Parts: sequence; C-alpha cells; structure tokens
Amino acid sequence: MTEPTILETIVARRRLDVAEAKTARPVGQLERELANAPATVDFAERLAQDRPMALIAEVKRASPSKGDIAPEMDAVQQALKYAEGGAAGISVLTEPTWFKGSLEDMRGVRNAVETLGNRRPAVLRKDFIVSEYQVIEARGAGADSVLLIVASLEDEELASLMALSRELGMEPLVEVNNAEEMQRALEAGAKVIGINNRDLRSFNVDLGTTDRLAGMVDSDVLLAALSGIATREDVERFSAAGARAVLVGEALMVAADPGEKIRELRGLSALTPQPPLPTPSSRERGSEVSTL
Repeated sequence: MTEPTILETIVARRRLDVAEAKTARPVGQLERELANAPATVDFAERLAQDRPMALIAEVKRASPSKGDIAPEMDAVQQALKYAEGGAAGISVLTEPTWFKGSLEDMRGVRNAVETLGNRRPAVLRKDFIVSEYQVIEARGAGADSVLLIVASLEDEELASLMALSRELGMEPLVEVNNAEEMQRALEAGAKVIGINNRDLRSFNVDLGTTDRLAGMVDSDVLLAALSGIATREDVERFSAAGARAVLVGEALMVAADPGEKIRELRGLSALTPQPPLPTPSSRERGSEVSTL
C-alpha cells in the first residue's frame, strides 16, 4: 500500500478536527454568530492597491518541514509588526497539529488590525479547508479571505467552497502547484491564484514553479507567489514572472525586525516614508448574511 503524502495526512486529520468541532459548536450556531462578524475588505482589491507588488506576511509558529519556528510567538504582536511594516495582507495559520495555530490566533489578529482603520491589511485564514464549516468559522472570526488548496479538493468541492466564500464577502486565495491544478483553478473561476513553490505532497520547494506556471494566467487574475521567498531578489524574480503579490512566512518569522524585513523585500529603505494607503472598500456583511 502506498504511503499517504504529507498533504493527505494533514487533510485527513483536518476532516476529523472538523467533525469534532461540529459536535462542540453546531453549524447553526456559527451561522447565527455571523450577524456579529466584522466587515470585510475586498481581498483582491486590497492586494492590487500595493503596486507593483503586494506582500502577504504570514503568522506561523511551526511547519511539517521546519518543525518549530517560533512556538512561543504572540500572533497579535507579530501581526502588528507586519502591519506597521507595510504588509497588504496577513496570513494566519490556524491548523493546530503541524503548524501550532488556532482560530483564536486569527481572531486576535483581526481584532488588533481593526484599530488601524483604513490602513489595515486584509486577513487570510490559511488552513487546509475541506468543509463549508471552516469557511463559516473563518468569516465569523473576521477573515477577509480563505485559502483553498486545489490539490486537496475535488472540482465540485472547490466550486462550492469558492461560492460560499464569495457569498460571505471573502474572495478566496486559490492555491496551485502544477499545470493541471492551475487549469482547474482557472476553470473554476478563481480571481486570486497563489502558485505554491512548495509541493505540499513532499514539502519540497522549487522556485521555478512560479516561473513555469505564471504564463497560464491572464491579466484579470491576480497572481501571487507563495513559499521560499526570502530576499529582494526573489521578489523581483516573481514580479518579472507576472506575480502581483508574494506570501512570505519563515523569513519574516525569524527576522530580528519583521517590519524592516518587509520594507527590504518591498525595496524600501528604513527611511522611506510610508504613504497613506488608499481606502479599501468594505463590505458590511454582518447583518446581510442569510442563514445558510
């Protein structure tokens, strides 16, 4: 019998986690709580505002490939450093077993960036989402977007989760790692596609993945490069390939000054003044969401 891949192992565990969560908090309870969910910003628009390249900064304590990265990290304080450094988005790992994250991390981050008003970054729930329950959970906790990994979903699941995300005011980030997955994402109508340079089946990183797949995307899709990005040269490389956003995790988690590292990656010096950000459009979804 073939050994399961790392991705298959994580997804199987998350399905069990969701089943347990549904027992503790039935979906009907989550749906009722949506009325109190904070307003969203348009994820795609917020990234597009930071030209020529937006940066999504990741809050991550650990990973299957690296083990512990910053297990005692305060998610809220880390996110505020990212926001002050100029991140357009903040990705929060909420998977508990291998990444040591939680939905409460994301809820805390969302509440903290709310104090920034119109300057706030968009908040992404980064997880292995396999159920509508997790999408509803994310919106209730304040997410502006959710990650949908094509490799872990059937076409019908992908379409259903994308539709629900949009119904709740969250344009999803759809992740791909090869040409077949890219084609599936495009056929599903994805508007924000992340090319993961890390193959989640093996967790090996190949920066050439973005270079190879970027040409499949038209200009009406916002393309992001994910994983393995640590230097300004990496950012310039992916910009040349057509990416309009990069997601950076470990390089920021281990940086002595995450804000300065963000400025370095964006090609700004420590003395470069940060211009006021344009006002992102808000979608007052809390009172508009009907029972699902």
